[in-house]
Amino acid sequence: MSLILNQPPKLCLRKPVLVRCSPLHHSNGYSSASLPQSQTLPLTIFCADPCRPHLVRVVFRRDGDMDALDYEMPSDFMEVTKMIGTSNGWITSLVDGIVQIREHPGKNPRQVRTIFLPPHETLPLCQAQMATNVAMSSSSPLKEDCAVAVKFLGPQLSICKPAQSNADREWINIRISNPCFFSSPVMYSEKEDMFRIVGSGGHLVGSWDLGRHKYTPKIQRLQFQNLPELSKAKRELLYSSNTSEHLVESRTTGETFMVKWYKRTAKTIYGIERMETKALMVFKIDEQGNAVYTQDIGDLCIFLTRSESFCVPASSVRHMRPNRVKLIDVDEITIIDLATQKWN
Repeated sequence: MSLILNQPPKLCLRKPVLVRCSPLHHSNGYSSASLPQSQTLPLTIFCADPCRPHLVRVVFRRDGDMDALDYEMPSDFMEVTKMIGTSNGWITSLVDGIVQIREHPGKNPRQVRTIFLPPHETLPLCQAQMATNVAMSSSSPLKEDCAVAVKFLGPQLSICKPAQSNADREWINIRISNPCFFSSPVMYSEKEDMFRIVGSGGHLVGSWDLGRHKYTPKIQRLQFQNLPELSKAKRELLYSSNTSEHLVESRTTGETFMVKWYKRTAKTIYGIERMETKALMVFKIDEQGNAVYTQDIGDLCIFLTRSESFCVPASSVRHMRPNRVKLIDVDEITIIDLATQKWN
């Protein structure tokens, strides 16, 4: 099973979500008495591949589901807009060293709000032009406790709180030492109140915040269990596939899943390689680091994109059935029924 696992290549970021009536005070001085929030589909997602920036797919929330636009975006879209990612329906761009967070026009067409963050610093021996993705700790960067994390390809992770006063607003630039995190996307965990990155291969999960784990991440080592028996043909297929790992969290159940996404080049169109999903594995992760392979995520469904991934009850999404994963990428949009996957 080594091929499944070895592919080559607490601070408070927001007010804690707790079911209680009295405020809970943390060592970092934050307090809250809010109730758990139900996760809704983002208004829009821009799917882009930083290694193939000429391929872009725009997905909108429409009729209770996420659907792609019916037309292709211009090949120079990412270059012209300077976009580096989307999160919770907000569009993030990097223009002349300034990160801009812009509200999608669909929220309020008459008044599109734009937030300009302080000048961004590129750490020595790092690059800050190609980003893996962007993650936010709340639904809006205008909220006082919201933190925005930008994960660049390579060692740099940058975090800022947009709603702070101009005098206090600054970038916290973190150099990640372990190269297994260099190409992985960042996600925000509401349960942990930390930004988390799963390392290449899926053996490690690193978590960062603005407190004790700002420069020294909290590391969780995963132990894989219940791995499926693979036929020779399936082993060869996975060996030759491009693999990426993604963390998703269900706010309704509190469960954390890691998805291993296997893709291969399917065809070449006008000199551009187009990839296709060949396999998918979902692991349920507990607090002890057990990563148990499963083909049953209950009444949940997972949306997987390069920009952001999320897990919601299937009943909240039109046309989606439980125990499905919807893959939305620049190359394809497809739905995988986890229960029907055969490995032997």
